[in-house]
Amino acid sequence: MDRTGLNQIGDYAWRIDPAGEMRAPAIIFADEALIDDMDDKVREQIVNVTTLPGIVGPAYAMPDAHWGYGFPIGGVAAFAPEEGGVISAGGVGFDISCGVRLLATGLSRADIEAVKLNFAHELSRAIPAGVGSKGRIVLDDDELDAMLAGGAGWAVRQGWGRAEDLPRIEENGTMRGAVPEFISAKAHKRQRKEMGTLGSGNHYLEVQEVVQIYDVDVARRFGLDAGRIVAMIHCGSRGLGHQIGTEFLRDMAISAPEHGIRLPDRELACAPIESDLGQRYIGAMRAGINCALANRQILTHLVRKAFAGFFAGADLPVVYDVSHNTCKEEEHVIDGRMRRVFVHRKGATRALGPGASQLPEAFVDCGQPVIIGGSMGTSSFVLVGDARSEAMSLGSACHGAGRAMSRHAAAKLWKGRQVQDALASEGIIVKSPSSRGIAEEAPGAYKNVDAVVEVAEKAGLARRVARLKPVICIKG
Repeated sequence: MDRTGLNQIGDYAWRIDPAGEMRAPAIIFADEALIDDMDDKVREQIVNVTTLPGIVGPAYAMPDAHWGYGFPIGGVAAFAPEEGGVISAGGVGFDISCGVRLLATGLSRADIEAVKLNFAHELSRAIPAGVGSKGRIVLDDDELDAMLAGGAGWAVRQGWGRAEDLPRIEENGTMRGAVPEFISAKAHKRQRKEMGTLGSGNHYLEVQEVVQIYDVDVARRFGLDAGRIVAMIHCGSRGLGHQIGTEFLRDMAISAPEHGIRLPDRELACAPIESDLGQRYIGAMRAGINCALANRQILTHLVRKAFAGFFAGADLPVVYDVSHNTCKEEEHVIDGRMRRVFVHRKGATRALGPGASQLPEAFVDCGQPVIIGGSMGTSSFVLVGDARSEAMSLGSACHGAGRAMSRHAAAKLWKGRQVQDALASEGIIVKSPSSRGIAEEAPGAYKNVDAVVEVAEKAGLARRVARLKPVICIKG
């Protein structure tokens, strides 16, 4: 990124002061190496975000930030409804509530190695993955609406999981305020057969080993021990979320002039939070969040069944489930006073520190688990929310490594079999229905996740707790 106009305000933060049509400053969290490697499009997009009506406080870009649709991926911004604040479908993203769930297993690496090849095959058979993948669950209209209103709570009531899972999920597994009737028939149709599926792109199921502990006390609170195996599920709201995003982005772009909104980029299409269109999107988006939470809950049930078939007595409790690609109504101290705002986090996760009112009881005195997924073959991390992040970033942190190149560019550099063989030589089995999908998600296509996480910690966004290394990866 060209540093012109960037003011370094610390070793790990850069500020862009308001100019032109900017209504607020922008802050990018990065060290010198990460800022130099970032695409200039990140700056352009985060500056565009600051021009939207009703923004309060700075717009933020996380250390993993890269070019996205409208907002940069890794973008965070808050808007106040009483000041004409807007909600943007592009600021949430197409895969509404894409997120990561981590399960502990109590197993050792030796337990997995004894049955590794057969177990990898069973997981690939049990977990539907890939473009257009369909599950064994088919929902009618009434069942779809019940799922969209109930989220993971609905899934547990249907027998896919257990009640003790819910307190370990954001919103206790159910996003309140969902309005299924604001979702189109086409969106309903797309989701009818997709519950309990991973999808494609960067979504995955990984069996991982805890290879390093940074904070022993917090790791124990999270149920993590060095040398033990965990399972990580990364997926979202599938076709339903994409359809919601597509339809509301179109409607928001058409209606923007009616509300006096000038869009610097059509991809930033938005509507006033208190407008009819804004309220309809919020109700539909919250239903999309519930779809993602229910989907990860069903996948948890399928993963537990697969483990039980190989490891008698394996329990797999939920460590935590975090979402990115959301907009949530929250209260934050901004400019010295408490404000009710709608916080967009696109490719960013909440990172609530100790004492935050929205924390589950189990984490009130230590902070929220923050799960940072790796890039197929590289490490993933568990962090814990830092109290400093409330003032620094609206209680937000990064969500992954962040792409360093496009999927098209990655597919030109690597072949799927080449990537699989290279990872197999490191003891990592990768299974996917798509060779091209593996090439697009090659580890080299992403930033160095270790560097991203180190900056997040040093900037005060979240603290490292544990590092995880993949053993088996099921990709879409």
